[in-house]
Amino acid sequence: MSDELRAGGVDFHCHLDLYPDLGTAIAKAEAARIHTLTVTTTPKAWSRNYELTRQTRYVRAALGLHPQLVTERAAELPLWERHLCETRYVGEVGLDAGPRFYKSLDSQKRVFRSVLERCAEAGGKILTVHSVRSATTVLDMIEQYLPTDRGKIVLHWFTGSKSEARRAIALDCFFSINAEMMLSDRGRALIADLPLDRILTETDGPFTQVNGRPSEPTDVGVIVAAIADVRNLPAGTVANAIGKNLRALLEASNRTSTDSASFGRR
Repeated sequence: MSDELRAGGVDFHCHLDLYPDLGTAIAKAEAARIHTLTVTTTPKAWSRNYELTRQTRYVRAALGLHPQLVTERAAELPLWERHLCETRYVGEVGLDAGPRFYKSLDSQKRVFRSVLERCAEAGGKILTVHSVRSATTVLDMIEQYLPTDRGKIVLHWFTGSKSEARRAIALDCFFSINAEMMLSDRGRALIADLPLDRILTETDGPFTQVNGRPSEPTDVGVIVAAIADVRNLPAGTVANAIGKNLRALLEASNRTSTDSASFGRR
C-alpha cells in the first residue's frame, strides 16, 4: 500500500459544502490527510466544489443529483451530463422510497437510469449510491444499466437486508459505513456479516453527529473503532483493510478510466 493510503483515514461520503465554510472544511480534511470524497446534491453545486478540490491531494469532489431533490432538480440532469467528463466520482445519486419521497420515485428512477447509462458509456466512474427502502430496485438497475467492467458502486449508508447485501457483493459493490449504522442491532449484524474487503468508512457529515456536533472527516477513527468492536478485530487491522479496499476500488476503476487523478496523487 502506498504511504498516501496509509495516512489519515477514509471518508468516502461527506457533504463538505453543507458545512459553514467549504474552503475551511476542505483544508481541515486535507491537513489531516483524510481521503475524503465530498459529494454534491445538485449539478449546480458542482463547479465550486470542483474548483476548490482540483489541486488538493486528499480531497476529491463527486458530481451528484440527490434522489431527495429530484422533484425540484430533475431539470439539471443535462447539466450533470455536461460535467460528467470532469470527474471520475459520482454522487450522491440513487433512489429514496421513504414516505417523504415516494411520490417522486418514478422520476428518481428515470434520473438514476440516465446516470447509470452515462457512467457506463464513459467507463471508469465510481458512484456513491443512496438506496433508502429501495435496495432491490437499486441493485436491479445497477445490474441492468452499469456492467461491473464499466464502473464501480459504493453503497452509502446501506440499510438493506442481508440477502440484498449478498446480492450487492455478487455485483461487486462496496459499502461505506458510518457511526449511525452502529446504533441498531440490525445495522451491527449487517456490518459484522459484510466481507472485510468490501468495507469503506464514511461520516455522511453533517447529517451524523459525534459528541453532539456534526461529524467531520477527522472523525473516521471513531467509525474504524466501532467496526473493529463489532467484528472483534484490532482497530489497526480494520484501518489497514479500509486503506487496501480504497486502493483496490481505485485500481479497479482505473482499468476503464481516462482520468488519472486519484486520491493521494496529482
